[in-house]
Amino acid sequence: MILDRTVAPYLVDADATVHEALRRIDANRARVVFLADAHGVVTGSLSDGDVRRWLTAQTAPDLLAPAADAARTSFVSVREGTSMERIEALARPGVDRIPVLDERGRIVAIASPVPRTLTIGRHTIGEGLPALVIGEIGNNHQGDVELATTLVDHCVAAGASAVKLQLRDMAALYRSGGSSSAGEDLGPQYTMNLLAKYSLSVEDMYRVFDHCAARDIDVLCTPWDIPSAEALERYGIPAYKIASADLTHHDLLRRVADTGRPMIMSTGMSTEAEITAAVGVLRSHGAQYALLQTQSTYPAPFKDVNLRYMDRLAELGDCLVGYSGHERGIHVPIAAVARGASIIEKHVTVDRSLEGSDHKVSLLPDELAAMVRQIREVEAALGTAEPRVVSTGELMNRVNLATSLVAARDLEVGEVVTEADVDVKSPGRGLQPDRRDALLGVRLRRRVPAGDFFYPGDLAEQAREQRDYSFSRPWGLPVRFHDFRPLLEVSQPDFLEFHQSYRDMDLDPADFFAPGERLGQFFTIHAPDLYAGDFLIDLASPDDAIWERSIREVQRVVDMARALRPYFTCAEDPIVIVTMGGFLPDRHLAPAERAPLYARVRSALERIDESGVRLTAQTLPPFPWLMGGQQFHNLFMDPEDTACFCEETGRRLTFDVSHTKLAATFAGRPFSEYVDIMGPHIEHLHIVDAVGIDGEGVQVGEGEVDFRDLAERLARLAPQAPFIPEIWQGHVNNGEGFFTALDRLEQWF
Repeated sequence: MILDRTVAPYLVDADATVHEALRRIDANRARVVFLADAHGVVTGSLSDGDVRRWLTAQTAPDLLAPAADAARTSFVSVREGTSMERIEALARPGVDRIPVLDERGRIVAIASPVPRTLTIGRHTIGEGLPALVIGEIGNNHQGDVELATTLVDHCVAAGASAVKLQLRDMAALYRSGGSSSAGEDLGPQYTMNLLAKYSLSVEDMYRVFDHCAARDIDVLCTPWDIPSAEALERYGIPAYKIASADLTHHDLLRRVADTGRPMIMSTGMSTEAEITAAVGVLRSHGAQYALLQTQSTYPAPFKDVNLRYMDRLAELGDCLVGYSGHERGIHVPIAAVARGASIIEKHVTVDRSLEGSDHKVSLLPDELAAMVRQIREVEAALGTAEPRVVSTGELMNRVNLATSLVAARDLEVGEVVTEADVDVKSPGRGLQPDRRDALLGVRLRRRVPAGDFFYPGDLAEQAREQRDYSFSRPWGLPVRFHDFRPLLEVSQPDFLEFHQSYRDMDLDPADFFAPGERLGQFFTIHAPDLYAGDFLIDLASPDDAIWERSIREVQRVVDMARALRPYFTCAEDPIVIVTMGGFLPDRHLAPAERAPLYARVRSALERIDESGVRLTAQTLPPFPWLMGGQQFHNLFMDPEDTACFCEETGRRLTFDVSHTKLAATFAGRPFSEYVDIMGPHIEHLHIVDAVGIDGEGVQVGEGEVDFRDLAERLARLAPQAPFIPEIWQGHVNNGEGFFTALDRLEQWF
């Protein structure tokens, strides 16, 4: 068991109601709370089982009754100073949270089961959670507070979870009192001279800690002696690091364990017996701890690193484990994370040629940043052992690369499908070939021309009937020149949105409309997402050739919109939707780096003749699926800079719900904030669900968007904006995905 000295989650006022106690029980997930009077003295315990028993005994239960009515006044507790061995002997099923009371009966700690997670500062680590990446400054500050704070800044910029320093009281630590190394062997003499020259005083260390607080990064520190541990306790750091050299210094271990703060203990230079003994000391004091595999040579040979020993450490310590590295490079810590390390510690310096053994095994700031980035990438790649789910990108590629069941000849309504009627052809838009047996013998409810796809709907017992829809704003359907007619035969949308391919841009609209024909709908047009030769429109590109071509391609889309106007009766100018660009193949940009890209977009738009159209910028996802893989978008994701662009240029937005939800999730911000900030600038809507940070195009109601809340906000902020259901592959089977989305959206919009 451990001694958890964060007792507030377990306490309720003695005058609290049963309902208030239940809320605290639910919040602490420990199934028990303790009642305390105004002086903090514990007067009773209340478990969820106690509450159930109390409820069943009441004829008319009242949750506003005093919690004391249901509480037990006799409960298992121990006095402060009781050995962990004795406390563990008292634990049993149903009694796994034991209060430790001082002489006045106030709770000072809760003896609890060993957690499978460890909270250090603002970070909780454990299986499936991001590793705690510590930038080890140690003594690489050379005794200079300014250099120490600079190293802190580098760790912050690199994305480290925490920084770590070391504190020594030379007089307490060395037999000579730290003033002289005369008479020592050469190795200790070298080390002592360095430490005497480069150590920080307690007051200077506090200044560095204050700087860490100002930079919003957690700080850990290694006390090399008991006076240093006491100085760190006075400051109140969130966790302690025990150096490998002090694994056998049990007095120090006990002193630090008694602070109640989490402990991280390196195990370099130690035998397994010494590790086991140190673990015993920590357990006997109820410490929360993790063990680090360490090879204490500088630099450590790769053959001696032995990452597999982390598995053994996890057994010996019954705890989380990690890796503290002294080898060259960043690949070993990354491998350690792949093997399950919950903590990574790596030294950082500004110059590997500085005096001291740590510098030559330290990372430079850009190397630390690369290590952190690659650790996070590996963590993302580890995923889970859950049943395999086909990713959004794979689904898109499966359409492009896989095969489908298609009609070998023209098939009419009522015909029964035979083996001779079915071919297997690419692309993979329809039924997969493994569904052939299910298709054979089906009586068709629609005409299937030769070469057309069979769809899951063909296996259904009855055909889906289309119907009229009633929305509070205009609604439309995404179409292509070649398929808008069949969709108009089964529905009456208010408008059509032509999603152009680059080949569609070479077509003549006159080939798809009868002479003199004018449709009653209005229309919008979406610029192509991809052109031949892997070209993408990028009005933010610093490459003049790409920038100039992007301007030409957007102008062509505007011209196509004007060419379509004679075939529609609508008076309003058509909306043109453009992905403006700003993508990179390998990274996201910091906010300050985005301003020049927005300026480049503004300059490009000034070159385009927009007369007769409403040219809008589409909001974008963080990880677009392009050319068979992911890239990195940077513009029209952040709500503040997007709104600023609109205000400065008068530009309006096509708000893609899926894209923006993904951006909000990626940024860790509420989607509602994005809607509120961008809402006043919305001209047009693409409504679709989303999952995670890259699952776009998801069917409505099958992702993470709160459509009720979205509809309420859009009703206030953009009440007239038209929308389409932009479901990925929604057009297949005569628009089945679109109509499913419309059925579901009607209750909100």
